[in-house]
Amino acid sequence: MKKRVLSIIAMLAMTVSMAACSSPSAPTPEDGEGDDTNVSSEAGDLITVGYAQVGAESDWRTANTESFKSTFTEENGYKLIFDDAQQKQENQIKAIRSFIQQDVDYIVVAPVVETGWETVLEEAKEAGIPVILSDRMMQVSDDELYVAWVGGNFVKEGETCGEWLAKYLEENGRGSEEINMVTIQGTIGASAQVGRTEGFNNILTQHDNWKMLDMQSGEFTQAKGQEVMESFLKSYDDIDVVICENDNEAFGAIDAIKAAGKTCGPDGDIIVVGFDSVKAAFESMIAGDLNATFECNPLHGPRVAEIIQKLEAGESVDKIQYVDESYFDTSMDLETILPERAY
Repeated sequence: MKKRVLSIIAMLAMTVSMAACSSPSAPTPEDGEGDDTNVSSEAGDLITVGYAQVGAESDWRTANTESFKSTFTEENGYKLIFDDAQQKQENQIKAIRSFIQQDVDYIVVAPVVETGWETVLEEAKEAGIPVILSDRMMQVSDDELYVAWVGGNFVKEGETCGEWLAKYLEENGRGSEEINMVTIQGTIGASAQVGRTEGFNNILTQHDNWKMLDMQSGEFTQAKGQEVMESFLKSYDDIDVVICENDNEAFGAIDAIKAAGKTCGPDGDIIVVGFDSVKAAFESMIAGDLNATFECNPLHGPRVAEIIQKLEAGESVDKIQYVDESYFDTSMDLETILPERAY
């Protein structure tokens, strides 16, 4: 808003200057080419938002992208410049610099990893462009380099998963049994990976009979999740639980388990849980393959738009803004819940 006000003031000043020194042959407002028209057009400009997305690695990410594209439309008063970084931080940094060169009004970033952003955020700050973080957090020495962060409480998600597992094992008469588990982590260094690993570990340490055999990154993709699970099954004979840090990794793990001649789900050999709660996870639970999924709400577009509107009005905004989240398992009426899901 501040940038546009300054732009309008500058153009008004230019109008006065041109009127004072124009020659008789210069265009006049009656010709339809006067500067008053340009000022009016400038004042009515759309709010330009540059969005540097991680990529399209999962169903969750697809829903997250669609949330932004359906929110930041011309009908809603915005122009969205979207960039898919294809899981590479260097691509996101290039995109942010491009946004700065295009003089956007706001920059939104879903960072691939948490570190390495100081320089480019300083550049955005010097350009007077507010930065809003979506989904994943950044570690920076000065938190004034971004205005706000919108996303899930990843540590709480991990803790909820651990608490659910403890209750599930107890209900199935396995509360005191030695439980061997493995974790297919997300992209190492991503906020979701860091938080979910930490949160689950907080519960893991409360159970002496739980043994974490191994942890490897599945990079939040189904293909890599399957690859990692195949490796786990070759290395360990007795896996009771696999914690997958997103649903797509869980789908890959399920494929690997079945290919190895084992079963999974509520009636199977291995308990499989995921995170995100995309529609395909509900279908997997209904099919009896997945035990539970812990929600990470991807619909960030409206919340980010709300932040921008408050900033446009000169209002302050909360630095950290969590979205509402829940969890779902096979004990619920999933066939009734599924049609109501937006992602």
